[in-house]
Amino acid sequence: MASPFPGMDPYLEDPGRWPGLHQSLITYIRDALQPVIRPRYNASIGERVYVTQPPRSIYPDVALIERTRTLRESAAAIAIEADVPVVIDLPPEEVRQAFVEIIDLAQGGQVVTVVEVLSPANKMAGEQYDLYRRKQKEVLSSRANLIEIDLLREGLHTVFVPLAAVDVIELWHYLVAISRAASRNQAAVYPISLRGRLPRIAIPLAEPDPDVVLDVQAVFERSYENGAYADVIDYKRPPKVALSADDATWAESLLREINEKAR
Repeated sequence: MASPFPGMDPYLEDPGRWPGLHQSLITYIRDALQPVIRPRYNASIGERVYVTQPPRSIYPDVALIERTRTLRESAAAIAIEADVPVVIDLPPEEVRQAFVEIIDLAQGGQVVTVVEVLSPANKMAGEQYDLYRRKQKEVLSSRANLIEIDLLREGLHTVFVPLAAVDVIELWHYLVAISRAASRNQAAVYPISLRGRLPRIAIPLAEPDPDVVLDVQAVFERSYENGAYADVIDYKRPPKVALSADDATWAESLLREINEKAR
């Protein structure tokens, strides 16, 4: 069953559901690109590993708990000494995030294009955000093209294009931004409305080879259907990431109309 929304489904912005959707999007982007870029190029799934240290709680060797009785019971306070715990240092956590690389087999496997699908962790201030931004700068200073697909309304503006530059275009909820290695002073941007279809985007290869086209909507639809999200999402409840009042009214009307047609 297809998503009831014409493009991105806001219910899948839920951080609890996002990891599965993210993996599917990456896999099907690779699958969509592979047959149209062979035999010179190869689309492969790369994996970036973030090592993060979990928060450490520091406990004293002995904890004292004081309980004061009422005057009727006793005027004295009793100090209770806790048993001494074993304090264990937790190992760092590994957070893995996949992306797609297009490599040029004719040039010894040189990376020509990197396709990123942003995750909530990329858009939240902290270690993973900082690490992603460093990786972003590395790609932008290399000879590789960069495509960033942001299908999340919540969080920091993370794509390489400054927010001020895209805010003047039109109302948008999601964004695709493309930086070509041959023209870093320009960016191709696809502003996406919640109420519209996800775009067909141009994927640059090594010059002078022509671009290939990636249908992001088709990739999303395949991810939705194979993830069987229609079976697990409760569309009677509002999405975890809240919609604006206007968008909430539109979404309720859309879902009501679909339900009436299904009867």
